[in-house]
Amino acid sequence: MIQLLVNTDQNLLLYLNGFHNAFGDYFMSTFTGKWIWVPMYASILYVLLKNFNWKITLCCLTAIALTILFADQVCASLIRPAVERLRPSNPANPISDLVHIVNNYRGGRYGFPSCHASNSFGLAFFLVFLFRKRWLSLFILLWATLNCYTRIYLGVHYPGDLIVGAIIGCCGAAFMCYLLKKTARGASFGKVKHTEITIYVGLLTTIGILVYASIMA
Repeated sequence: MIQLLVNTDQNLLLYLNGFHNAFGDYFMSTFTGKWIWVPMYASILYVLLKNFNWKITLCCLTAIALTILFADQVCASLIRPAVERLRPSNPANPISDLVHIVNNYRGGRYGFPSCHASNSFGLAFFLVFLFRKRWLSLFILLWATLNCYTRIYLGVHYPGDLIVGAIIGCCGAAFMCYLLKKTARGASFGKVKHTEITIYVGLLTTIGILVYASIMA
């Protein structure tokens, strides 16, 4: 059964990774970056400051940081050293020659589960659970999903790495969101305004990446 799952995971990776071109190389390698999304992260801070006092805002930021820290450490420090699953792009992996990589980027040695997925979905689900805004939830989950797909495109993660990472991020977000709501009882998280700003900033960033990739390709 386990071998069947491993083979399916590998075949799905090779299938999805096989769709690539110059435009995709530039787009995916840029979209997956951490610093490119600083404006969107800043917009989340802006939304918090517009709706809450500094104490509640600080509590929210702390909860987000703990969500990401939890997700990152569970993946990187607990599970990866125990499982030791090579990334598909790792030269020691028998399928590495079949994997399309970009700019010779191969990531670290092990990739199960994906920290990228756990962090992205940790942030996404935290915002979903906290604010419960339909359009923000849809956008941020699509953003996290595309972020995960970039890792398959770049050949540094199997789909299974990403699914497990996303589950870990979701669990961390649910727990931290629960603690936050217990701590900040007086805050009306469900009545938050201006969340569309985060959507606009995220979309503008994505458009900028599309334009950049089109020019460079």
